Amino acid sequence: MRDEQASLTNPEPYAFAAAGEGLASPRDYFELLKPRVMSLVIFTALVGLVRAPGDVHPIIAFTALLCIAVGAGAAGALNMWWDADIDAIMSRTRKRPVPSGRVTAHEALAFGLTLSAFSVVVLGLLVNALAGALLAFTIFFYVVIYTMWLKRSTPQNIVIGGAAGAFPPLVAWAAASGTVSLEPVLLFAIIFFWTPPHFWALALYRADDYARAGVPMLPVTAGPDETRLQILLYTLFLVPLAASPAVLGYVGYAYGAVAVLAGAWMIALAWRVYRRREGEAAVKAAKGLFGFSIVYLFALFATLLGEAVIGGLLR
Repeated sequence: MRDEQASLTNPEPYAFAAAGEGLASPRDYFELLKPRVMSLVIFTALVGLVRAPGDVHPIIAFTALLCIAVGAGAAGALNMWWDADIDAIMSRTRKRPVPSGRVTAHEALAFGLTLSAFSVVVLGLLVNALAGALLAFTIFFYVVIYTMWLKRSTPQNIVIGGAAGAFPPLVAWAAASGTVSLEPVLLFAIIFFWTPPHFWALALYRADDYARAGVPMLPVTAGPDETRLQILLYTLFLVPLAASPAVLGYVGYAYGAVAVLAGAWMIALAWRVYRRREGEAAVKAAKGLFGFSIVYLFALFATLLGEAVIGGLLR
């Protein structure tokens, strides 16, 4: 059914796929890993690893980060395998390795499953069982719960599915300490509530793409005005949540200052998205929020990392 939908809507990518089998290069397989997403995963996991209590042997730390990165890449490959039909329809994704025919669906599936098994088993055996179990659940959640189920069935897809992208610091914390506490749960919550305004800002100016592919993103099902309201509401909840580690004494003054200042700008941009609803001004506002939301999350986690490194050097 999925293949029929893609063929009827945009047959060219699958015609090219049949002709292009066997042309995969190492770069194509690397692209299957979603390297930009993987870089964010590695960074947030590194923060969880560094901020966890106790000292971690460098080899254990490297092994944990490698497994988390490979697990994220494996989930990305399985996502591209399953979503090849809608990726072929959307202008943003039609040049990915599977819909363009450079990698076959079977190759992407085998690649993703192999990397999934490798990352979970190695993390579980060489680091600890809790971290391995959390990584396995993360991959399962992203591939089965989000990609196979939520993405095509509900406009809340990115809200619930955002949990998959929020797990890396939790997995890394477990890898370093063998436990989970409130601090890594807060890191999880920050990424979780950051995800909807981040992706809905993108969806506002990519709504036609999602509608053409039949993906029920919020701007498609509820309209752009409701999406703007939800972006503002989530942002208003996110900003004090992001400042809560400072209030609870987990972090220093530098993080608190960054959380407040960057959060104020995040709210201002969300308000601009809410207010600007017509024409190029609306598109510009949505793009501005989408771009800054990446900077916002990076600034928060970079400050967390910097405080932990400086604190370690001063001990």
